[in-house]
Amino acid sequence: MQPPALLWRRGGISSAYPGSSGEERAGGGGGRLLRTAVLPLAPVPIPVPPRVLSFPARLDEGFPLPLPDRIQLSNTLGQRAKAARVRRDRRAPPAARSPAGRGHAASLAVYLETYGCQMNVSDAEIAWAILQESGYARAGGPAEADVILLVTCSVREKAEQTIWNRLRQLKALKARRPRDRAPLRIGILGCMAERLKEEILHREKLVDVVAGPDAYRDLPRLLALAESGQRAANVLLSLDETYADILPVQTSAGGTTAFVSIMRGCDNMCSYCIVPFTRGRERSRPVASILQEVRLLSQQGVKEVTLLGQNVNSFRDTSEVQFQSAAAPALSRGFSTVYRAKPGGLRFAHLLDQVSRIDPEMRIRFTSPHPKDFPDEVLQLIQERHNICKQLHLPAQSGSTRVLEAMRRGYTREAYLELVQHVREAIPGVSLSSDFIAGFCGETEDDHQQTVSLLREVRYNVGFLFAYSMRQKTRAYHRLQDDVPADVKKRRLEELIAVFREEAARANEALVGQSQLVLVEGPSKRSASELCGRNDGNIKVIFPDTETPDAGGCEAAARARPGDYVLVKVTSATSQSLRGVLLCRTSLSRAAGCC
Repeated sequence: MQPPALLWRRGGISSAYPGSSGEERAGGGGGRLLRTAVLPLAPVPIPVPPRVLSFPARLDEGFPLPLPDRIQLSNTLGQRAKAARVRRDRRAPPAARSPAGRGHAASLAVYLETYGCQMNVSDAEIAWAILQESGYARAGGPAEADVILLVTCSVREKAEQTIWNRLRQLKALKARRPRDRAPLRIGILGCMAERLKEEILHREKLVDVVAGPDAYRDLPRLLALAESGQRAANVLLSLDETYADILPVQTSAGGTTAFVSIMRGCDNMCSYCIVPFTRGRERSRPVASILQEVRLLSQQGVKEVTLLGQNVNSFRDTSEVQFQSAAAPALSRGFSTVYRAKPGGLRFAHLLDQVSRIDPEMRIRFTSPHPKDFPDEVLQLIQERHNICKQLHLPAQSGSTRVLEAMRRGYTREAYLELVQHVREAIPGVSLSSDFIAGFCGETEDDHQQTVSLLREVRYNVGFLFAYSMRQKTRAYHRLQDDVPADVKKRRLEELIAVFREEAARANEALVGQSQLVLVEGPSKRSASELCGRNDGNIKVIFPDTETPDAGGCEAAARARPGDYVLVKVTSATSQSLRGVLLCRTSLSRAAGCC
């Protein structure tokens, strides 16, 4: 086996910047394996990457790792792929030496599995677009694939262990592969690739390709190298990569909802979080690029878009000079930051305003924000626009000011509660969700009880709760002690979950008897005679699949379909969902005047 092929460009090497509130989202549906939708892909223009020439290994020129004395890389993706085919074909039998051979991208089928947060779903769709343009086809399942790529998460040890277990399963699949088929290639993409880098290639010899979150444009070259028998990796973090020119396939299987990435990386310095080390420094995608993608999704019939980023409400597009200003972004009262905020540029409120104007029948959500970035202009916009969901994610992480300080969150318990009160006054009926970590470094029983009391006081509709998992490279790893025993973490987490469910059930029970506007997503998983969807507050609503009249009276009674808006009268509630009876089919605009 040849040594791994590593791509490092001269200069521009970005270091990892700590801090983020981007923990893995799990909640009631946590730990799920998320797979991207199997839909036709439109051709996407891929710019030719920067010229990369033969060079010696020189650490003083910005290379983070020693390289072989001589490395010859072709100048374009096409030349690289061609060179790889020539090397492979020299070893192949005569019958296989043709452009349509198994080594050619046009005949290779790729299967992606996505783990972790919504950002990974978006990344998988970006990778699909790039591979499609290079001639790769989709595989219907692992057994049909020539290449299997796992888009991974590193936020907790358990998430990484899931990937290692899956790799061992795929190794067995690789061993059973018929000899008349091309060798199965396995790749790791995303945060785990960035955290462990080339170590993944050597550990148990399970992986052929490693690509970090900013290296997806290089996937065709990396796969070509893998096809030639080499192991290949590119884990270079970028200061400016946003994939702004890539139009991914970002719809779910039903075509009802879509994720739109608006920024990458994070500049916060939360002491527990690995995300900044795996996704790099915060950079925002140009507004024009985002609006173009949302318009395309609207034309495709998508009814709900979620704007994605590690810290969406600190969005600042500085690419448009005419919108520059000297004003720094405002923080929520009582909140602070450990980094210097970028002045000028288009703020998140401007983006949210423009996105909400594209299609009055398309709902808009955003995640994940940081509590520090909720100026009144954002809250006012959410209240005014009928198609911006009245649902906010306010990740608290802890109810103890002492623990929050150790986490470097930039606020106290009192400041957080003041923000919650302000949000509820500005947006009546708002649905709130939050993140909590049980058993962080130095957390005492009193600290834990303060978190319990915060859960009771705020009464969230949705919660994402985890036991703390120490991650290498983080500030906590270097400065703090993971001193809460595992059994104590487990007990505290169970207590938090029990309290959350109790309070969420009370919050949801308050909706019984009310009419809720629901976007139909499809059949209920538990009953073919029922449909399910989500209300404005992102709470699951289940109701009978029966014929129902149109609210406007212009259409005959009919069954609701995925993508329809319906009014449902809530008859019962739990901490996880609502149940009700179907009243009528309607539209987002009509419902805004009657709900």
